[in-house]
Amino acid sequence: MSMTDPIADFLTRLRNGQSARKKTVLCPSSRVKEAIARVLQDEGYIAGFEVSSEAGNKKVMTVMLKYFDGKPVIERIDRVSTPSLRVFKAKDELPTVLGGLGVAIVSTSAGVVSDRQARAAGHGGEVLCVVS
Repeated sequence: MSMTDPIADFLTRLRNGQSARKKTVLCPSSRVKEAIARVLQDEGYIAGFEVSSEAGNKKVMTVMLKYFDGKPVIERIDRVSTPSLRVFKAKDELPTVLGGLGVAIVSTSAGVVSDRQARAAGHGGEVLCVVS
C-alpha cells in the first residue's frame, strides 16, 4: 500500500503522539519532513528531532514532543495544501495564524520556512500546514 500524503501522515503522528502523552514519535524521514520539524523546533513547538538510518537504507525520524504544564504545546496542527489540492500564496497573501500567535509552515523557493520568515524574505510559496 502506498501512502498518498506522507506530510499529513507525519502531522497525524505528531497529533496522536501528543494526545497519547508520548515523549517521542517515530516516523519515516524525508527532506520536507525534516524541514518541517526544523521549523517546529525553531518556533518552540517540539523539543527536537533526530534522523537515524534503519536497515534497508530507510531513514527514520524521532521527534521529541514538548509539553507545558502537562498540556501539549501544539494545540492544533492542520494540513493546508494536499496532493489533490495544492495551496499556493503570494508573499502578501500568506495566512497569519491566531493573529501571529500560531505559525504557518510554507515551502518557498528558499526552502521550508515559517510564514514570518517567508514574509520577511519576500517569498510566497505552498502553505504546507498551520500550527497553533
